[in-house]
Amino acid sequence: MGTLKKRIMMNSGCGIPAAGFGTWQSEPEKTAASVCKAIECGFRHIDTASLYLNEAEVGEGVRMALEKTGLSREEIFVTTKLWNTDRGYGRTLRAFEASLNALGLDYIDLYLIHWPAVPAQYECWRQLNAETWKAMEKLVDDGLVRSIGVSNFMPYHLEPLMESARIIPAVNQIEYHPGWIQPECVDFCRSHGMVVEAWSPLAGGDALKCATLVEMASRYGCSVSQLVLNWVASNGIIPLSKSVTPSRIEENSRSFDFELSDEDRAAISSLKGVGGKCRLPDTVTY
Repeated sequence: MGTLKKRIMMNSGCGIPAAGFGTWQSEPEKTAASVCKAIECGFRHIDTASLYLNEAEVGEGVRMALEKTGLSREEIFVTTKLWNTDRGYGRTLRAFEASLNALGLDYIDLYLIHWPAVPAQYECWRQLNAETWKAMEKLVDDGLVRSIGVSNFMPYHLEPLMESARIIPAVNQIEYHPGWIQPECVDFCRSHGMVVEAWSPLAGGDALKCATLVEMASRYGCSVSQLVLNWVASNGIIPLSKSVTPSRIEENSRSFDFELSDEDRAAISSLKGVGGKCRLPDTVTY
């Protein structure tokens, strides 16, 4: 449980829990119960997005958990994200208000730009990202958001953003899993004080079928999902696991009760062709 309780200090001055619970593709009718279960199992970091169409259910699950556990709102860290069609100063502010109302919370712990505006779609992509970021900074100034960050930004997106930014992004959430570890992006983020989060740490389930990981998990007496989540966290990156099945949520919460050897951690990091989406941000133009 050490990783679930641990908080990593961000450049915003706020602590972020070192492991998170994701809700991408969680059916709305199962989301509230799964979020509540995750918090009961020790997760304190809940991740959603406007695209997921379950912000209301995530907020309901948080309130259910607070009532059942006696935890305070300040002990739960909630992230949501701005969708691509809402980029720009005014649209960002309106989209955030809709997300905050859907979640039913007084503030958001972390607000992310879900995907960068990219050269393949926008001639003025730098300006659009900068205007969006300016609105995010206003949300911090207004006390509605405690930390702001980005998702799926590569160094060549981040560098121009930081040229005009008053607040440096606290987080970059990227696809990160065995076979796709994006070292240049991770190193860039760390060199600028950004925490890295891993979406799809199990490579969309493909990691569960990897023979190397299956064999290694058997040696540690754990599941492949536990092995991989442990590996992500041991690399200093925040894993975001997702499930609506209570037994799997409990299993994932126990992913951090053992220590990988340096050799095995390196072996996982060197894997190739495991699967997953391996999405390049400039190809995401919807």
